Amino acid sequence: MDYRTLPVKKWDENHVQCWLESTGIKKEYVEKLCAEEVTGPVLMELDDSFLKGIGMKGGQIHMLIRKRNELKHLQENAEQAKHSSSRTSDTTDAQTDPARPRNAPAQKTSSGDSCGPADKTSSNDTAPASGRRQRRSNNSQLKSTDEVLELSNCRPFRSQNTDFKYVKDRVLAPESGVNGLITPCHEYKSFVIAAELNKNQLQSKFACEVIRFASACMNIRTNGTIHFGIMDSVEDKGWKHGQIIGIKVKERESYVDALDYIEKCFSENVQEIARKCIHPPVFVEVISKDAQEQRFVVEVDIEPTSSLVKNRFFEVYLPKYNEGSQKVTLTKDRALYQRLGAKSEPVKHNDLATFIHGLQDRDAQREKAELSSAEVHSEVSQNLGRKLSILLNDGKGYMDDSLRYILVTNRCEKDDLNYINFLMHLNIFCVFDFDEDSNVSGLYSKYKEHHATRSYFLQDFSNASKTSNLPSQKTLCLFDQTSWIFCNGRSDFLGDEKPCDENTWIRTKKKYLKKAITRICDEILPKRSFIVIFLLLSPVQKPLVDTFQEFYTEMNGTEYIVCIAESRENYRKWANLAQASCSIETLEQCSIVGMKLSHVDATIQKMLPSTAQPRHLPVSTRGLCALPSLEEEKLFSLEILCVDQCDDIKLDLLPEKEIQEIEQNFYRGRKIIWENFWLADKRRCGEIIEREACKDASKLLDDILRGSGLNYSVAKLKIFHHPGSGGSTIARQVLWKRRKDLRCAVIKASYSPATVCEHALAFRDYEEKEISHCLPVLLLIEDYDEDYLEELRNELMDAVATRKINSPRPYFILMCCRRSNDPERLCKISPLDTVAVTHKLTDSEKSLFRAKLEKLKQKDVKPEFILTFVLMCEEFNETYVRDFVGHLLQDIDHSSRDTRLMRYVALLNFYVPNSYFSLSHCEAFLGLGVYTERKSRAQDFKSHLSEQARMIFIELRENTTYILSVRIIHCLVAKEILHQLSGNEPQSQLAMTLLQEKMLFENRFGREEFIKFIRDLFIRRDKRSRGDNTDTLFSPFIEHVSKVEDCEKAIAVLKAAYELLGKDHLFAQQLARLHYNNEKFEDAEYWARVAKSHSPHDSYILDTEGQVYKKWFSFTVDKMTEEDTPESTIQKIEIALKAMTCFRAAQQAAKAERDSMNNAGYFGEVEVGCRLLRFLSTVPVFRRSPEGEHSELVKYLSTDYIPKDIGKTWGKLHSRLKGLRQNLYNALEWISEDLSYFQTDKNHEKEEDDERDEKEEQIYNPRKWLKRQSEVYVKFFISTSLTEDSNGGPESQLIRRMNIYKSGGGSVTNILSLLTDKKENRSAEKLEKILSFYPENPLRDRLEENDLINYILCHITLACLSPGSAKLLPVQTLRELSVRFCKGKRPFPASAYFLLTLLYWPDDALDREPNPDKDDILNSALQTLKRLYNIKVKDVPPRKKRIYTHFFLGKGYGLSKIVHKTKIDKLISGPLDERRMKWLHGIVWNIREIRDILKRVSGWTRDRKLFIRGHVKEFPILPLHHDSVPPGNENVTFYLGFSFNGLVAFNIEVENNPTVSRMQGT
Repeated sequence: MDYRTLPVKKWDENHVQCWLESTGIKKEYVEKLCAEEVTGPVLMELDDSFLKGIGMKGGQIHMLIRKRNELKHLQENAEQAKHSSSRTSDTTDAQTDPARPRNAPAQKTSSGDSCGPADKTSSNDTAPASGRRQRRSNNSQLKSTDEVLELSNCRPFRSQNTDFKYVKDRVLAPESGVNGLITPCHEYKSFVIAAELNKNQLQSKFACEVIRFASACMNIRTNGTIHFGIMDSVEDKGWKHGQIIGIKVKERESYVDALDYIEKCFSENVQEIARKCIHPPVFVEVISKDAQEQRFVVEVDIEPTSSLVKNRFFEVYLPKYNEGSQKVTLTKDRALYQRLGAKSEPVKHNDLATFIHGLQDRDAQREKAELSSAEVHSEVSQNLGRKLSILLNDGKGYMDDSLRYILVTNRCEKDDLNYINFLMHLNIFCVFDFDEDSNVSGLYSKYKEHHATRSYFLQDFSNASKTSNLPSQKTLCLFDQTSWIFCNGRSDFLGDEKPCDENTWIRTKKKYLKKAITRICDEILPKRSFIVIFLLLSPVQKPLVDTFQEFYTEMNGTEYIVCIAESRENYRKWANLAQASCSIETLEQCSIVGMKLSHVDATIQKMLPSTAQPRHLPVSTRGLCALPSLEEEKLFSLEILCVDQCDDIKLDLLPEKEIQEIEQNFYRGRKIIWENFWLADKRRCGEIIEREACKDASKLLDDILRGSGLNYSVAKLKIFHHPGSGGSTIARQVLWKRRKDLRCAVIKASYSPATVCEHALAFRDYEEKEISHCLPVLLLIEDYDEDYLEELRNELMDAVATRKINSPRPYFILMCCRRSNDPERLCKISPLDTVAVTHKLTDSEKSLFRAKLEKLKQKDVKPEFILTFVLMCEEFNETYVRDFVGHLLQDIDHSSRDTRLMRYVALLNFYVPNSYFSLSHCEAFLGLGVYTERKSRAQDFKSHLSEQARMIFIELRENTTYILSVRIIHCLVAKEILHQLSGNEPQSQLAMTLLQEKMLFENRFGREEFIKFIRDLFIRRDKRSRGDNTDTLFSPFIEHVSKVEDCEKAIAVLKAAYELLGKDHLFAQQLARLHYNNEKFEDAEYWARVAKSHSPHDSYILDTEGQVYKKWFSFTVDKMTEEDTPESTIQKIEIALKAMTCFRAAQQAAKAERDSMNNAGYFGEVEVGCRLLRFLSTVPVFRRSPEGEHSELVKYLSTDYIPKDIGKTWGKLHSRLKGLRQNLYNALEWISEDLSYFQTDKNHEKEEDDERDEKEEQIYNPRKWLKRQSEVYVKFFISTSLTEDSNGGPESQLIRRMNIYKSGGGSVTNILSLLTDKKENRSAEKLEKILSFYPENPLRDRLEENDLINYILCHITLACLSPGSAKLLPVQTLRELSVRFCKGKRPFPASAYFLLTLLYWPDDALDREPNPDKDDILNSALQTLKRLYNIKVKDVPPRKKRIYTHFFLGKGYGLSKIVHKTKIDKLISGPLDERRMKWLHGIVWNIREIRDILKRVSGWTRDRKLFIRGHVKEFPILPLHHDSVPPGNENVTFYLGFSFNGLVAFNIEVENNPTVSRMQGT
């Protein structure tokens, strides 16, 4: 039988189990209770100790006890109602027919006191059986008696408060009899059927019930209330006794006029008294969440005051509607009624005398009761101040500043605006404002004077709004500025958002309210991290109550909801409407009612953890300026460090325990906070150790501020550090020490560089009179991306450049702090601006650390509470860490959930830098629910961990979304935990188990970050450029699994991740790469196609597909044996041609990509093509000739010739193979042109390492790679026999081109690379040989465009190496040859226009007469170069498109005035890193030998732009550094460089003595 149809005392274990499951108790606890044989009676006796004994957690116990108590209360009510019903059964009724329901109308034997037609309407107006069945079918009206209903209070007696409401389907206390006369007795009537009758029937029925009840109350002298719309049935299973259902009220007048029967039913001498005792009907609205129609409970109060009823008794007729005559008649005789128990009964005839005789005693009792109730009882006022303290901060002396607040409010009157200052100091996340005038005259107008805000409408927070400015966590202004949500439009808004009435609001905007609240509670703010404050400042309307109900539902109760209302009336209306969601009693527990707003303001301000004093910044005049919160919040992308940082903290309110916790948190491994420095300065905790690297960083900063080296507007100071070595602490120490003489801030890298730049400029200028003399701004950026940093630096430099101001010191200093596994290597690369921080301690540091450790131990700080510091003292020695972790994990329970959590966190922390688990994820995984302690999530979380987990976990607050997070104290500890806890379970299995933890992946808070960390675990590769030790092919985790376990395990776990994470194309790409690296080419082909199906136009995916076939081809060729068949040869060629097709597709896709420059397709095509040529040369039909040449192959590839042996078998291959030469040529030309644009070699040190494979060479020395591939290419397209057969035809041009390639020329990059040969004579001889292949008279024998470009460039290059060579043509001849480039109708390669800039730049010998035509050529070439450059670089970040300057303008004339960069490089002394720094900081221009060979030219600046004069006209010129251009209009001098982006100016200086400088420049 269903447990809901049985009393609790009859429940067995199964019934209890069903009830427990309905309460939401965790399944594991339900099963435990069932196993303990908990029956209904046992359930009623459960207590905390028993539940703790079976392992239940506090939150679950709290919820179970509360639900059990509610059940017990309702069971008691049901028993009382049943007992009351039995007492009120009609003793004068005939014996009840067993076949008739007990509540059906009884046939009366007396003169009749029923109030309705016989057999039609019962005395309690319950429908007959057929009517009950009909009503029960209407499920919108009925509630099953199985359901446990909540108890409700009656309307206060005589109350006319229209705000009082009943909640549908709650129950009132059972009907009651006489209780002290003043306390009203209650009688219930459902009146459901009668309410639908015609007016006469309704009025007679209503009057009958009221007059009978009134007579009984007046005769007994007791107050009473009769309720219509409350169920009084106890037998009808469709209802509960006292259940509130309400009735439809068509016309209120019908009920009021029904009381006119008083004059007909009462004796004439008491009619006036009856009128005064029977009060008019009160209509109490019945509310419900899903109300479809308006219903009321109609109540009539009876108040027989002694002055009115003394010495009187009240006999009455009762009106009765006659169905036959359809008229209302009165009963034949008057009857005297009395209250017997909970029922109104007529006084029996035999008892009349006795009853009337007792009137005198009842009058005396009434007078006494009235006198007693009239005595004034002084109400003991509540301690609302303490209640407010408990609601907001658990009764502590100060508020928890980690909590956020959501404010819900309505219209704020002008006088109240003076008392809402406490809101200005709360950490308000968002405001739901129902005042449409708030921006004009309300709360918003006041709040925005103190804080930066962003205003929204409800639909802005709803995903359904297609055009709204949807704020998201990524924008992060949600956390940095208060979001002000206008819930009912704005009266001053010019758009469509206008205020509306309640009904329109419910119809059009309520859905957005629900979505907004759900979004905040489900996606943005974790539960128990915020408090919702309802501030009722004016009369309440329904939408405000809807807001409460939504928050109540989302937050599972009122624990974190507080209501503040000075007006009791406003509160009562709000509470009466809100009781549809929770009881009035519950609301009162979380409400502060009647406390003056000014008192609330003062009380909360006293509890604030910090004072309201303004913060200050240093100014250039060595004074201070105030920084109000409003101005600070406008700069939301910066965490500003003030001169008086933390001075607003009320130190006297800060307990010693919390001070110790702040210190210990730092030494446990948390990032240092400003409070650590402040408390150390106040000597409330120990000093922070200053490492040597901190002194080095401070010294470098001083050098930058003094202007050592070149003065750049944006300087950089880099700090690279081992993880956990204190790099972040050092960076913040530098900031803290310099906060009084520099403006200091930490950059929030979640914002765009443009936003940070805007805020940094405003920060620098704030309250400064002259922006030219502002203090420099020191900006700390941590764990940054190189592209982001470079973009930010460029943004800042450009912004400074537009200001046209020179400053002796930098505008901004970017202190870049980043983790690195090899900080010392990075420091060596750039020693002049870099500091390395390692785990290794100097001798002096060791003594400081040892001394500090001893001091901490003297404070009774246990080593386990400062583990990171202890490990740092040991320099993170591997043996020490291993022993430490081994000891820690000695007795750990390997099967517990917190141990599994420890392993999961360790897996992410070790393999994914800066990873963490959100606290919400940890709670979900451990199954932690509601806590009994408020606002102590971290403590509650810790209490559920094992001792080992508590020691190695550290809680952090994520600095962008502010979500609490958890990680292992150090990545080396995570590594060791991962190793020692692995046991028999390999890491691949651990990752597989992690992927199957649905609870982690479905958890809402921090989900985006969690998924990112999981993705990084599988696909993020290590890169030395990011500070990693090596460059890896796959993620370190996948590489570990492949190496330590096997590739099959790596493939399996990658497949699982692919399926779980939405079948991401990048995972499919990694699977393809993993397969081909393990020689599983068919599977690799499959996964490459899968990746392509997801992203068909991604050049990197298409390149991967090409790599599959490339590797496949190389593998089959390497495994080739003499037994290979002709068919296998064809298959190999097919694979190679597929690879080349894929690479060409990647090339086309790359052209369409605006945010990247992917040239891998060209390199791939060349590599496969050259390998294919080598393979073809081994095919028997193409055997070498006796002379060692591949004449047969060359002939086949270069002409129409096809050997007979392969004529048919290779039928499908011929056309594709004969296109091989042109395809390879096009790819080589593209690569050559591409290398001409940019810095060609990433690391010159790699040039001398001949053991690197082709891929490494392609990356680190592409010039060498190009030269080698060109040699392979030319090897198979030249032969003596072809030369003899050419006879000057097209083949002769091909032969010449191949000979040039063979000699080291053939492309721009190949020719320029000859300049880097250490043996200049050898390169000069090669160039002379190359020139000998060209016609003797190129003006007459027209060359193709590429040949002409290479021919001219050979002369320029040869002139750099051997200026006296006989092969050199004069400049004038070269100019005549190049004229074709500027007259051609079709475009030429960029190298052609580059040559024009070199040849047509004014020459002192050739261009003595100004010639504007030459300027036209120059101008056209420069504009075309610029256009081609913009096409080339697209939207790629600046760092990835560093332009390369090939030549400089030297002293001399003709070709001798062109100086290649390698000549300058040879004049710079020192190791490679030092030479780089000299270039970077402009020191090269101070070297006398360089100044002697370069010509300094004159130009001028205008509006921060640089110009130079050509032959006649002026040309804009690109400065190497924008901030090196002086402001205003100045004459300047500089060195001129030539690049594929046009002319470049180096070492710009203002021309102080034009005559002298120009003489020196010649």
